[in-house]
Amino acid sequence: MFELITHRSKSSVGIHRTSVYRQSKGQTESSENIMLMHEMDMLYTAHPYFGYRRMTAKLREKGFDANRKRVHRLMRLMGIQAIYPKPNLSKRLHAKYCRPYLLRGWEITHPNHVWGVDITYLRMGRGFMYLFTIIDWFSRKVIDYELSS
Repeated sequence: MFELITHRSKSSVGIHRTSVYRQSKGQTESSENIMLMHEMDMLYTAHPYFGYRRMTAKLREKGFDANRKRVHRLMRLMGIQAIYPKPNLSKRLHAKYCRPYLLRGWEITHPNHVWGVDITYLRMGRGFMYLFTIIDWFSRKVIDYELSS
C-alpha cells in the first residue's frame, strides 16, 4: 500500500527536493521599520535631494538606529530616490528634444501679447498634484491657474 522511498533525494511524487522552493509570502516590515519609513517619507518630502547617505545621517541625528544599507533598502522599497541634476543635462542628446523658439524676432511690447504655459508636479502625501499656470510674458503676472489631481 505504501511505497518505501529508498532514494533520499526524491520525494514520493518523483520530484527532486532541490527543484521545489517555498513561495515567499511577501516580506512584511517590522514596526520599527515602518516608523523609520514614515520618518524617511517626511524627510524626503522636505528634502527630496537627500540620497541614502544623507538620509542616514539625518535619521541618526533624530535618534533612529539605522545604517546606510537598511536606509538604502527601505528607500528602494518605498520607490524614492534623490532628485538632482543628472549628468549631461545641458547637452543636446537627440534632435527630437529640440524645439524651435517661435518668439525669436518678436518684440513683446504690451500685456496680453504673449502668454506662456507651465505645468508643475507637486509631490503630496499620497501622490502628486498638478499646477497648471498661464503667465503673461510682458508683465510676468499669472493670468490663471488650476490645481488638479
